[in-house]
Amino acid sequence: MFPRRKARIFLRRSMDISTLIMLLVAVVLLVVVYLKVPEAAGRGLRATVALILEIAPRMVAAFVIAGLIQAIVPPEVIASWMGRGSGIKGIGIGMVMGTLTPGGPMMHFPIIASLYKLGIGIGPLVSYLTAWSLMGFQRIIMWELPFLGPRVVGVRVVVSMLFPLLAGWLSELLWSKLEF
Repeated sequence: MFPRRKARIFLRRSMDISTLIMLLVAVVLLVVVYLKVPEAAGRGLRATVALILEIAPRMVAAFVIAGLIQAIVPPEVIASWMGRGSGIKGIGIGMVMGTLTPGGPMMHFPIIASLYKLGIGIGPLVSYLTAWSLMGFQRIIMWELPFLGPRVVGVRVVVSMLFPLLAGWLSELLWSKLEF
């Protein structure tokens, strides 16, 4: 495949409508700020570069992990453990993975996208995301226990454990009824 064609395919895949809208809004805001207060535009661009330098290492690490998952884990393994039809086993594994995987959205979404490409079912995927949102182990240890204490955290975690399982199960039911 020619380099120019590869570039077009990459741009077509990576430049969806939401990305284009965000880029357009950023450019319009930059122009408006520059026209009103030119030095503020410079400060804004410097702050942007600082944020990119702070966030880029995390994003690169997440994408490397996501790529390695796709390269190392055979799709058959994902299909048998967490694929469509894996049932409560897959939903439970998704819940455990979502609970234990550290990091924020920059870490989780590349990983879950990799698993989705490898064939993770909708139930385990939704269970993973729900568990990550509700029961992230790292957040419990670092924030909840020190601020709220073990009694409050224990009750919250026990009650929250039902939701990833329920969300995964309901997602599979809904997914099987709807055609997308």
